[in-house]
Amino acid sequence: MSGNAAAIIEQKPRSVNELAQPAASRRAETATIVSAMAIIECVPNISEGRRPDVVATIVNAVRNVPGARLLDFSSDTSHNRSVITIAGDATPLKHAILALFDAALPLIDLRTHTGEHPRLGAVDVVPFVPIDGVTMADCVALAKETAQAVAERFSIPVYLYEEASSNPLRKNLEDIRRGQFEGLAAKMTTDGWAPDYGPSTPHPTAGASVIGARMPLIAYNVNLATDRLDVAKKIAATVRFSSGGFRFVKAMGVALADRGIVQVSMNLTNYEQTPIHRVFAAVKREAERYGVNVLESEIVGLVPAAALLDVAIADLQLAGFKRTQVLETRLRED
Repeated sequence: MSGNAAAIIEQKPRSVNELAQPAASRRAETATIVSAMAIIECVPNISEGRRPDVVATIVNAVRNVPGARLLDFSSDTSHNRSVITIAGDATPLKHAILALFDAALPLIDLRTHTGEHPRLGAVDVVPFVPIDGVTMADCVALAKETAQAVAERFSIPVYLYEEASSNPLRKNLEDIRRGQFEGLAAKMTTDGWAPDYGPSTPHPTAGASVIGARMPLIAYNVNLATDRLDVAKKIAATVRFSSGGFRFVKAMGVALADRGIVQVSMNLTNYEQTPIHRVFAAVKREAERYGVNVLESEIVGLVPAAALLDVAIADLQLAGFKRTQVLETRLRED
């Protein structure tokens, strides 16, 4: 992932004196600069994907925060959800998330929101991911600090998840989100479901938010050439870990009503242990059992280059291929 860190640092013009330095000296100097910068990725998911003007307003609020770099955003109308990717140091990212909440809350009302993707809040989930020059402990501290600030400023209940949560029953996002916005008020009255920060009742229009720290994941979907939702759900059950599938796969079957097809929607939480190509092959094999073809697959948001390299190595059956044979990798090393 250190290559990602290098990619998001803006290059400044070099002076004549700098260009006159030996190449090795310039490389060492650049390496020092890169390693000295703390790079954290943040991937907030908001419960809006059908109104481009609303998404643009929220994205621009993030874009205008100094020190927080907007890397990507994408929306899905069937899910009615948008995924935003930001990178930077801890303080700018905290300010960016507060700006995102400030823009999103007046514009998203979960009382009228519908979509295929489960959701608990208007700003549904905010994960912080260590990329370069930071530890998971740093991201945990940032998650807690941001969660407390969000709860205090916006009067929203906030749950911590993944590495930021010390409660083993509240580490998995799907457990926290079970019941969704509609069941949140009742859920919060039961034992063990008081929020980590904020009020003990849901925000009337924004519900609750989940903020945490985790390793990089890949949001990966496989679209099937059928409208049979039962097939997508059966395939999802086969590949996801909670029902006996791959250790690092979370999956659900959803209908894409606007396209007349169904989708196996997945999160791959460790692409090194469970590579994309292995998951795709399993989904394709299961679909064939039901007489269904795979239409296409898609990656939502950004993906580590190493994950796609694994796919190329597997599909091309490259014998003895080394990652150092990738041109960009060698250029960064030299």
